Amino acid sequence: MKKRVLSYLVALVSIVSLQSCVTNYVVSKPATYSKEYKTDAKLASIDANKMEQDKQRLINSFLAEKAASIANAKNSIKNAGIAKVIKYNKTIDNILTEAETYLGTPYRYGGMTRNGIDCSAFVLSVFGAAAGLSLPRVASSQSQEGERIEKENLQKGDLIFFSHGRRISHVGIVESVSEDGEVKFIHAATSKGVMISSLNDSYWGPKFRFAKRVINENGEAYNNLAAVTATTATSF
Repeated sequence: MKKRVLSYLVALVSIVSLQSCVTNYVVSKPATYSKEYKTDAKLASIDANKMEQDKQRLINSFLAEKAASIANAKNSIKNAGIAKVIKYNKTIDNILTEAETYLGTPYRYGGMTRNGIDCSAFVLSVFGAAAGLSLPRVASSQSQEGERIEKENLQKGDLIFFSHGRRISHVGIVESVSEDGEVKFIHAATSKGVMISSLNDSYWGPKFRFAKRVINENGEAYNNLAAVTATTATSF
């Protein structure tokens, strides 16, 4: 009898324990999945945010690098432009400084020294010494060099040409251009030798024909500058 009662008790405890395990399994399992799902979603959100941040940093880095490259290029162009202006101005200043050392030198037809010089020899001597240019010997040939410049666009260092008739027979170097447009030039005149005159002068003004620029914006000679030549054209 006692054995039977004991068997019943064991069986009852086993059934209760089994039900408890099943209940715990059914109730707790969904809760575990829910927690894992929330954790995975949070990690995925963090990864997406990090990827977006990395992407933005990469874009910003690229834009900054591009902006720096553009700035460097602009600075290089600016510096190159400044260097050209400096070189041009220095070349023109050297030409005018050299020309002024001839002031008072007497005129001599065919002369090429400081003891006596004519207009074209004066020009080729000045440009040769100050800028290393080889200009033709006579005014008419010098007038074929460089770039033609309108009178209103004249600058220091430009060559201006004159004639009594159709043939170019005189040349000078622009020494200054005033704010009101008066052009002064330095040249070897038959009357007083190397001197400074004005295009407003009643004698030289009507004889002016055109101007040429033989020094380009880089402070160098134009490519079509000829080597020194000699002709029989009149120069005075």
